[in-house]
Amino acid sequence: MNSVIKYFLLILLCVVFFEAGLVSANTIVSGEPPNIGNLINTQLDGINSLIKLLQGNKNSTQESIKINNENDVAQAIQNKSEMNGINLQTLSAHTNESTNKDQINITITVMGYKTTTTGGNVTNGSIIIRPNETYSITATAIGTTENGGITVDIKSIVVTTVRKLYSNSANGT
Repeated sequence: MNSVIKYFLLILLCVVFFEAGLVSANTIVSGEPPNIGNLINTQLDGINSLIKLLQGNKNSTQESIKINNENDVAQAIQNKSEMNGINLQTLSAHTNESTNKDQINITITVMGYKTTTTGGNVTNGSIIIRPNETYSITATAIGTTENGGITVDIKSIVVTTVRKLYSNSANGT
C-alpha cells in the first residue's frame, strides 16, 4: 500500500479514537447521552478561537480615551446598575471609532460594589454586615470630543453587563 494512504489511515484512526474518547468522557461526566453535534461545534469553536488568537486581530484599533465628566458618568452608572458605590479609579472608556469625529460610541468599564446587610439571628436581634460584593460593570454611551477627551452624554449611558466578581455568601450569589 502507498505510504501516503498509510499515513492518512493512521491519522484517521487517531481522530476516530480521540472522538470516541471524547464522547465516552462526556457521557461519564454528564451522565446523559452525548450531543454529538454540540461536541463537534465546541471543538470547531475552540480551533477557530485558537487560529484567531495566533493570527491576532488586525482590525482592532481600540483606543483608551479620557473622560472629561468622570463624576457624572460614575454617578449615572451607579444609579442605572443599582450599586451602592463605584470605584472611580477603575473607570475607563474605549472606542473603535476615530476620535476626530464630533460624536463617537464608547464602551465604559468600571468596578462597583454593593454593601450587603442581612438580618441575623432572630432570637438576639443582631444584624450581620457582610463585606462588599464586587461587580464589574460594562456600559455603552455616546460621547462628544472636547478638550483632548470625551464628554459623555449621561442620558445615552446604557448598562450592558453587570458581572459579580466577589461575594461572601455560601452559594456565591
